[in-house]
Amino acid sequence: MKLSIRHSTEYRYSEPVRHSTQYLRLTPRPSPRQRILHWQLDLPEQAARASDSFDNILHVLTLDQPHQSIELTARGQVEIIDEDGEDDDVRLSPLVFSRFSPLTRPDAGLVDLAEAHRGSPVLERLETLSESILQRMPFTAGVTDSGSDAITAFAGGQGVCQDHTHVFLSCCRVLGIPARYVSGYLYTDDSEHVASHAWAEVWHEDGWHTFDITNQTRLPRRHLKLAVGLDYMDACPVRGVRFGGGIESLKAVARVSQNPGVDHQ
Repeated sequence: MKLSIRHSTEYRYSEPVRHSTQYLRLTPRPSPRQRILHWQLDLPEQAARASDSFDNILHVLTLDQPHQSIELTARGQVEIIDEDGEDDDVRLSPLVFSRFSPLTRPDAGLVDLAEAHRGSPVLERLETLSESILQRMPFTAGVTDSGSDAITAFAGGQGVCQDHTHVFLSCCRVLGIPARYVSGYLYTDDSEHVASHAWAEVWHEDGWHTFDITNQTRLPRRHLKLAVGLDYMDACPVRGVRFGGGIESLKAVARVSQNPGVDHQ
């Protein structure tokens, strides 16, 4: 399957920003499962390319002149080669993903949820955990934000893919199972579906296994991976700091389509 992606992010400010730095994880890394046919970033200035601590491709964009808006666009085409295959990425020890993070720390309720799903076979128990999370937290947009942690989202009983993933990761780590947050894109036939997406990967028996809690699937057939980390803050597509600017407004639109041809415009 060939997927074409266009992801635009626009920041506007009520007052001039004196200086800003944006950390962009908007470039997918090639793997045996996903082949990058074409990819580019359209940015207001040239960005420095590097790798972060999780070996994601990272671009650092620094704007040191006054500005009241920033427009960022990532676009390209990727071929999903093995639609039923899992990521064989083992650049980092899976044990790195065993520790809790600020957005995945558990409370008594999350510990109880995890312990109710302890046992073998492990992957089947985690499938049941995934089902339980979605039942307890129906997909509901607008009730959480990027700073919501697993405790808050689970207590509220609602959330989006980011929240489902944080709760799932928290439970996995309670059980001592390495699991990581994945940011990326999802192709769907429903044009109203949000194309930017988050899911989890679990390390078991020398391999990574996909768990998309929101869509209740273990098959990453329509998933394009951007970045991984302990939680959203490690893998989010855009994260930045600024000096000045007053009130900020954000508009982000991600579109994923199947095989429309490479976009070079």
